[in-house]
Amino acid sequence: MRIGILSYHFPPEPAFIPGSLAEELAARGHEVRVLTGFPDYPGGHVYPGWRQRWRHETRSRNLTVRRVPRYSTGDGGVRPRMASWLSFAASAGLVGRRYLADVDVLYVHQPPATAFASATLLRLLGGKPVVLHVPDVWAEQAPDDTDDGRWAARVRAAMTRTYRAASAIAVSTPSLRDAVVAVGADEARVQVVLNWTDERIFRPAPAGSAARGLVRRDERCVVMHAGTIGARQGLETAVRAAAALENTIDLVLVGSGAHERRVRGLAAELRADNIRFVDRRSPLDMPELYAAADYQLVMLRDLPALRSTVPDKLPAALSCAAPVVASAGGDTATLVERARAGLSCPPEDWASLADRFWLAAQIPPPARAEMGRRGREAYLRDMSLPGGVDRIERLLREAAAGESRGGADTSKSTLITAE
Repeated sequence: MRIGILSYHFPPEPAFIPGSLAEELAARGHEVRVLTGFPDYPGGHVYPGWRQRWRHETRSRNLTVRRVPRYSTGDGGVRPRMASWLSFAASAGLVGRRYLADVDVLYVHQPPATAFASATLLRLLGGKPVVLHVPDVWAEQAPDDTDDGRWAARVRAAMTRTYRAASAIAVSTPSLRDAVVAVGADEARVQVVLNWTDERIFRPAPAGSAARGLVRRDERCVVMHAGTIGARQGLETAVRAAAALENTIDLVLVGSGAHERRVRGLAAELRADNIRFVDRRSPLDMPELYAAADYQLVMLRDLPALRSTVPDKLPAALSCAAPVVASAGGDTATLVERARAGLSCPPEDWASLADRFWLAAQIPPPARAEMGRRGREAYLRDMSLPGGVDRIERLLREAAAGESRGGADTSKSTLITAE
């Protein structure tokens, strides 16, 4: 097939799903054309060595990437983000009408940032079949620096238009399937495709002496949180839980983020000597660090929007056969429980999390390894890159052929399904 891909972010930005999908589809013999912007995430400034211009294409076997200018936000807030999104929609419309005119099907990786561009292209390309991939929910409320809800309403309206017009929709969790159906998408056209991870990096690995020295002080149970220390994670809950078990577990926080100072301050206030902070590490280092710890901690706050979210660190941990402690609700907790890959508790409840930490420490190492083995098995069965691309490729073929999505869905995940 000739497949067009529209994605607001694309490698070298940390946009693993659209990037790996494009590479895999090209490797399978499809002609793939990507339309994206110039890399500027997460800092909001175009990467060094890049210059925005209209005619920028890179080509490799079966894969062409066309980049179009968009407004770079710097460190701005909502209004600069909106300007960036709308400028990308305008640029994608100008270039995409010709660049994507003869593709058989268009794949759109559609977080809110791509909503206006996809709505524009749907209008310009007429009856071109479209497969949407929805990885996250839209903002339900106006951001803090706006005084009304028009921003969120415009995003929702653009996304809803594309949901209703798409030939097929892939969503990353069952809750997202319910959400897009609730706003008018045809249920028969919506399929759950769980996110995969970079399997070239995240796979079981032994812990070297350097990794063990960084993570462990003794044989005490170690729970590690690796990744962003931000508003979504609510790591203050983990700090309070660990502080209550000072002689039972060590909590190691690897990474950084906007709430790092706040979390460090709370650990110091509680005089929790069993909590340690490690600077952000390269993804290449993480499998060994996972192996040096006993559990990986997955944290999400108790917010409605986050119940439909599965953090990237979860498939990464499962792929590495690392047992998990999840302080989260919704799909994240369901996934861990059904895989029997670790322990879970309600979000933002430090007493419940302290109880899980204590229980985790009592579980003998062979049983922990069995949790990790089950998680790895579940990942390979339901979340792997080849399996995820198989599902997307099937949706693309059906959309290009004009086939109905009615009838039995034989590719639904057996790991996590809607109740």
